[in-house]
Amino acid sequence: MKKWVISSVVGAIIVFGWQGLSWMAIGVHDKQFKYTPAQNELLNAFSTNLTDEGLYSMPSAPTKKEQQDQMKNMEGKPWASVIYHKEYHANIAMRMIRAFLVDLFLVISLIYILTRGGMIPIPRRIFSASVAYGLAFFLAGQYMGHVWFDLPWHMITGDLIDNLVAWTLCGIWLGWWLNRLPMSNKQ
Repeated sequence: MKKWVISSVVGAIIVFGWQGLSWMAIGVHDKQFKYTPAQNELLNAFSTNLTDEGLYSMPSAPTKKEQQDQMKNMEGKPWASVIYHKEYHANIAMRMIRAFLVDLFLVISLIYILTRGGMIPIPRRIFSASVAYGLAFFLAGQYMGHVWFDLPWHMITGDLIDNLVAWTLCGIWLGWWLNRLPMSNKQ
């Protein structure tokens, strides 16, 4: 049991550590957000005209029928998606705790998948499964945003790098560590 706890915690630290480095130190996500010199005017317009926090697609309409009618007229015209918040709250400590707990859950889930499917946890299988796990997260999340909502590549490239690097590093760790278990625990 101790080896499973150690593998999960260290794996989560690896994934979380890479995420922190990529966002705060090495600039993987630097091109993700665009700048506009009209930001103050836009924020003033949003805060004056939007009453609820949320994701807004513009142009839009209040009913499904009106949205469908409007889609016919939108072809070739500008549109926007805006995530609006009334107030900014950094609360970085709570965000970091939540992120680490999610990473821990994901590593525990990966280990469970790797050890409960009858697969012998040999390093290359663990490594391959871990990389596939990270790629699956990207494809099901950010890439689907690209497919359905035209998220630009500059927005999701950093996420692709994050998923591949974090889960590759985690796979290297788990492949080494889980392979150290006695053979009776490998089935």
